[in-house]
Amino acid sequence: MTDSLFEGLTSAQRDAVSHVDGPILVLAGPGSGKTRVVTHRIAYMLRSGVYSSQIVALTFTNKAAQEMRSRVERLAPESTVWVSTFHRFCARLLRAYSNLVGLEPNYTIYDTSDSLQILKRALQTEEISMTHATPEKVAKAISWAKNNMVLPERYEANSANAISSIVQDVYPEYQRQLRAANAVDFDDMLMLVAQMLQENPELRAALDERFRYILVDEYQDTNLVQYLLVRSLSQQHPNLGVTGDPDQSIYGWRGANLNNILDYEKDFDQVKVVRLEQNFRSTPNILSVADHLIGHNKRRKKKSLFTDHPTGKPVRFLSYVTSHEEAQAIATRIATYVAQGKRQPRDFAIFYRVNALSRAYEEALRQQGIPYMIVSGVEFYHRKEIKDVLGYAMLVNNPRDDVAFTRVVNTPTRGIGKTTILKLQVHALDHGISMLDAAREAGMIDSLNKRAAVAVAKFVAIFDRISLKINQPVEEILGAILSETGLRAQYEDSDDEEDVSRLENIDELLSSAREFDFQHPEDGTLEQYLEDKALVNETDEFDTALDRVTLMTLHAAKGLEFPHVFMVAIEEGLLPHERSKDSDAQLEEERRLMFVGITRAQEELELSTANQRDFRGRRMMTVPSKFLFELPREEMDFQAALGRYAPTSQEWEDVHDIPPDDFSQIGESGNISDDSPSNSPSSHTRMLITAADMVKGPSSSAPKLNPDQFHQSMAVIHPNYGLGKIIAMSGEGAKRTATVQFVTGDQKKFVLAYSELRSASSS
Repeated sequence: MTDSLFEGLTSAQRDAVSHVDGPILVLAGPGSGKTRVVTHRIAYMLRSGVYSSQIVALTFTNKAAQEMRSRVERLAPESTVWVSTFHRFCARLLRAYSNLVGLEPNYTIYDTSDSLQILKRALQTEEISMTHATPEKVAKAISWAKNNMVLPERYEANSANAISSIVQDVYPEYQRQLRAANAVDFDDMLMLVAQMLQENPELRAALDERFRYILVDEYQDTNLVQYLLVRSLSQQHPNLGVTGDPDQSIYGWRGANLNNILDYEKDFDQVKVVRLEQNFRSTPNILSVADHLIGHNKRRKKKSLFTDHPTGKPVRFLSYVTSHEEAQAIATRIATYVAQGKRQPRDFAIFYRVNALSRAYEEALRQQGIPYMIVSGVEFYHRKEIKDVLGYAMLVNNPRDDVAFTRVVNTPTRGIGKTTILKLQVHALDHGISMLDAAREAGMIDSLNKRAAVAVAKFVAIFDRISLKINQPVEEILGAILSETGLRAQYEDSDDEEDVSRLENIDELLSSAREFDFQHPEDGTLEQYLEDKALVNETDEFDTALDRVTLMTLHAAKGLEFPHVFMVAIEEGLLPHERSKDSDAQLEEERRLMFVGITRAQEELELSTANQRDFRGRRMMTVPSKFLFELPREEMDFQAALGRYAPTSQEWEDVHDIPPDDFSQIGESGNISDDSPSNSPSSHTRMLITAADMVKGPSSSAPKLNPDQFHQSMAVIHPNYGLGKIIAMSGEGAKRTATVQFVTGDQKKFVLAYSELRSASSS
C-alpha cells in the first residue's frame, strides 16, 4: 500500500514524504508540488503507525486547508487528522481553555472595523488627544506589538515615536474593553494561545504530547507568535516539519518574520533539509525570468528551478504611452484570444500591486464584453446589510458584545438615537455591565425619557424572541433575525436598485448558512458559523470554475496559477512600492512579490508599464521599475505597444547596467499632475531611455533648445534636479521663463535662455 504513495513523485519528493520522526525543512520552490508532498507525507505517517490524533497540519488560508484536507481524505479515508489554518486552530484551543485567559467559550471574533470601534472607545475613555495620529495607525502599532508577543503590561513607549506613547496609554484599556465584551481581535487569537502555553507549562506539555507531529505549510509567512506556538508544542516531541520558500515571503508588512525559515536549522539538532526545485507549472522561459530577478536578493536560500516543460513563448515586455492604452490593449488581446478559440476568459489573470489600479482594466474588459471578477472575498462580509444581519447573530451568540449591540440597536431605525445609546453606554460603564443588560434596565435609567425607554424595551423584546432560536439551524436563526427585526422588509419595500442588490446579498448569506447546516448536520452551531465568517480569507470565495478573467493584487495571487498572466504598472512607486524606498529589507520583499507574480504564470507572461498613469484621481508621469532592469533581456521579447517606441538591445543594455544604488536619484513617482497631456510624440515615446536619463542627467551632446521650443506640459530634465514637467510659462524671447515641477517634489522657475534644461526625450 505504501508504494502507491510514491507513484509519480520525484526523488526529492520521495525523500520528504518518507521522513517521519525528527525535524524536517522542505524548501519548496513555486509550482514544485509542495501540497502533494505535505499530504502524501501525512498519509505515509499514518501508514507507518502514527495515530491521526497525533498529527496537526497548519496553513494560512481556508482554501489551502480545505484542499489539503480533501487530499488527505482521499489518501487516507478513515483518518481524522486536524488540518487547519493557524487562526482556526487557535480559535478552537481558546474555546477549550478560554478561562485561562479571561474569556468565555462563546467569545466574539472582531474583524478590523469592529476592533477599531473598540479602540476608538478606549481612546475616548483614556481621554487621549489624537491630533498627531489616527486610530488606524495606533491599531497598526498594537497589532505589531501583539505579533511580537508584547503584552500590554510589557509595552514601553519609544520617546522618538509619538504613536508609541499613545499605544502605551491605550493598549491596556483596549484589551480591558475587549475582555469586557468577551471578544478578541485577530491578533489576540494567536497571542493569547501563545501566552496560555507560556504561563501554563502543564497544558503546554499535554498539548505537546497530544500533537506529536506538527506540519506547517508556508512557514516563511509565520510571525513571531506563530513561531512560539509551534516551538512550544515541539519540545518533548521535536517532530516539527515545515514547508516553505524564503523567496515567496511577502507578508512582512503584517508581521511575517523571514528569519523563522532562514534560521530553522539553528532551532533543532540534525535537521533534514530537502529542496524541491523541479517546477511543474511554468515554462523554462518564465522560470528563467523569475530566477534572474530573485537572484538579486541576499536574504534567501538558493535554489535552482528547472522544469521538463517545453521552452514556451518568451516573456513579453510592453511599454505603453498611457495606462488607458495599456488597459485597452490587454482587453483587446484577451478578446482576440477568446474569439479565436485559443483560450477562455478564466485562463487570464491581471495582477497589480494595489487595488486602486483595477478600475482601468475593469472598464476596458467591459467595453470588450469580457466577463471578469475582482478577487476580494472579504468584501462581501464587509457590506452593511451583511454586517447588520451578522451583528444580530453575534449579539445572540455573545450578549456581552457591545460593538454588535451598538450596531443593531437602531437598525432598522426604531427611534433609538445616538444620545440614547450614549446614555446606555454610560450606565453600562458605571455599573460594570454590558450594554444589553443596561438596555434591560432602560426603565430605571433616570436620564432616559419615557419614549426612549419604551423604544429600547421593544428592541430587547425583539432580541429575546430571536434568542429563543439559538439552538436551531443557522439558516433558521438568520431567517428569524430578518423577519423579527424588519431588516428584509426595509429593502423589500424599496424600488431602489441598490436595495434590490442588498436583498440579493442577504439571500446569498442565507445560502451560505444553508450550506453550513448541510455540512454540519449534527454539530453545527451559530458560534462555529460566526467563527467561519470571521476567518474568511481574501481568496476563499475565489471560484476557479467561473469562466471570467481574474483581476487581483499580487498578494492575493499567491498560491494560484493561470495559463496567461498580465503584470501591469511595473513602475517605481508602485512595484516596488514607494514605502520600500528607504529599506533594503522591504525592497527585497517587493522583489519577492514580483517573483511570486511571475511564477503564477503557466504558459504566457506579459509585463507592462505606461509612461503616464491615471491613479487615484491624478495623472502621473512614471518611471519604469528598477526590477525590470534585473531581468534577462536577451531571453525576453520587447514589443512596442500599438506601434509605439520599443527600446533597442543596446538601449536596454545601457539602462540595465545602471548600478542599483543609482536609482536613489529617481525620487518618488506620482508627484506630477498632468491634466492636459502633450500630444507631441517626443514627450511620450522614450520611456525607458528617460529612466536612464534621469540617472545620468542630460548628456553634453543633447541639443540646447531656444526658449520658443519649450512648451507647456513638456517633459524636461535638469542636471541637478532630474526629470520634471513644465507647468507654467511666461515672457518672450530672452526673458521667457518656465516653472518646472520635478518628480523629486521640487518646483523651480528658470529663465530658459540661460538654464540647463533639456528636452527629456532628446537628452
